[in-house]
Amino acid sequence: MAPTAANRQPFRLIVMNTSGRRSELKRIYHRDWFGQAPWVICICAVPSEAWVRCDGKNYADIDVSIAMDHLVLSAANAGLGTCWVAAFDPAAAREILSLPEGIEPIAFTPLGYPADQLPAKERKPLAELIYYEHWSPA
Repeated sequence: MAPTAANRQPFRLIVMNTSGRRSELKRIYHRDWFGQAPWVICICAVPSEAWVRCDGKNYADIDVSIAMDHLVLSAANAGLGTCWVAAFDPAAAREILSLPEGIEPIAFTPLGYPADQLPAKERKPLAELIYYEHWSPA
């Protein structure tokens, strides 16, 4: 149900069962924990399907980010753990997932019940993030 520009929905999700795929997953992202969850999800952009602003800005990456964010928030609401992974090897991802030309892997997330309770995330104060009326950093 994630909103996308002009409702084009220029993304695809690839859901991978991690069982027996540890070596492939290690090629995509080197951290051991990446393949420990039962599932890994890759979200891909389909730029040819995306809305394009009048100045040529293609909104595929933005739409993909919104969809992935909704997935992560929905998973957290259901008690599942995720981790947005963008520092992956795109060539390995393309090969392992058999991605055709014109499809771009954007992010991955493992998905499963967390083994550990993580501490609360630190966030900047709102005063550092929100400006009123115009750009006005402190």
